[in-house]
Amino acid sequence: MGVLCISAPTDPAERGPTGRSRRPRSGSDVPGPAGPVGYGRPVPSYDDDLRLAHVLADAVEPTTTGRFLADDLVVETKPDLTPVSDADTAAEELLRAQLKRTRPRDAVVGEELESTGHGPRQWIIDPIDGTKNFVRGVPVWATLIGLVVDGEPVLGLVSAPALQRRWWAAQGSGAWTGRTLTRARRISVSQVRTVADASISFGDVRDFDRIGRGEQVQQLVADAWRVRAYGDFWSHMLVAEGAVDAAPEAELAVHDMAALAPIVTEAGGRFTGLDGRDGIWSGNALSSNGLLHEELLGRLGSQDAAG
Repeated sequence: MGVLCISAPTDPAERGPTGRSRRPRSGSDVPGPAGPVGYGRPVPSYDDDLRLAHVLADAVEPTTTGRFLADDLVVETKPDLTPVSDADTAAEELLRAQLKRTRPRDAVVGEELESTGHGPRQWIIDPIDGTKNFVRGVPVWATLIGLVVDGEPVLGLVSAPALQRRWWAAQGSGAWTGRTLTRARRISVSQVRTVADASISFGDVRDFDRIGRGEQVQQLVADAWRVRAYGDFWSHMLVAEGAVDAAPEAELAVHDMAALAPIVTEAGGRFTGLDGRDGIWSGNALSSNGLLHEELLGRLGSQDAAG
């Protein structure tokens, strides 16, 4: 997808350490309808689905925020040794009930409960991405709502009420942030072209050791301008906003990625596995501004990294 490049900023605070522009590429501040793309074929409109995603996020927010910091929060350990709270389960049940009523023919895939339905349209949801943060009182958690059609992520919404932030995108309509569809601004990735100028956000670096990429990560840390671990959904939303230039993760499930990929790509970036495959099916992820992507794949990627 094309993006509108703006002129380089004159404010030094908006430049990287070697004077390269760090301001994100920007588009219009008013959402518009999907337009035609490629050989005269129009992009399918997902406007109704996007409105539904906002309705779902609004509906589940009282459940998640009401249990955040609750003294009586119930937390259990799943077989994979990750935590699940009563808020996770309640939120997913609510989302599924809404989808069953409004999209009865669509399949639903979630983190906590069994998948339901069949067909080319799949809603892939994570009621609370960042459960470990949630149960410890850290406000970096979000509800992820993604729509996949024929295996392709076409819509994503990330709602982080404790941060008072929301991001969304639909195929062909750009990426946006705001609290509502009518109060939003368009977001775009950065223009940083070199690792030496790049701000990179990692997930758990120990996961890279487990896939035999620990040394490569350490070298990347040494070479990059800035390295942080914002974690979970937030790393990838910062890539989409142009605040971070890349976010590699060595282990990631489909429900963690389905909502993220459309937002990053509609912001002008790339979202692939470490094996270079576009999409959400590699078991790991690399999101970037696109300009850094091939170099980072060369440093971190491997055909053995998938799954």
